[in-house]
Amino acid sequence: MSIETERVPASQYMKKTLGISSAPYEAYLNYGYALLAIAGADGEVSTAEMDWLLNHQRMVGAPEELMEKYKSFDYKSAKLEELLSHITVDVSTWSSSRTLLYHAIQMARADEDYSSEEQKAVNKAAKLLNVEDDIALALNKLVEMEEATNGLRRALLQTETWNA
Repeated sequence: MSIETERVPASQYMKKTLGISSAPYEAYLNYGYALLAIAGADGEVSTAEMDWLLNHQRMVGAPEELMEKYKSFDYKSAKLEELLSHITVDVSTWSSSRTLLYHAIQMARADEDYSSEEQKAVNKAAKLLNVEDDIALALNKLVEMEEATNGLRRALLQTETWNA
């Protein structure tokens, strides 16, 4: 068995949120690469976006050696279609397209500058991923709602202050 096909256990977070218990090493690698290709479609991956990716991949259980590969990946010449064909998990009903688009939106918004170029890139990715327009819109709204909920939690728990 090669390292690419070796199954890597998922983190408790991924088990809880997506119901996935393992994925091939290659799937973790290409999932990160696909996120870089989408978030970098505007010409750059900001520090905040890269930090989001690294933190996210660690949270889902990606092997640590992948972090350096993500940092050196040539996302500008990446072919999203090729990357997608190498992303598999142990749950047959899992929608890699929807999940990838959801995470791409989160990553693109990580620097608090969801530019029109990034929005166009996300929309283009949705088309490539065959995600319906209404689902893509709903995923965008879900991320906005989660950001608002996180802000509300910080305010209620007094970890964020508001200056009038």
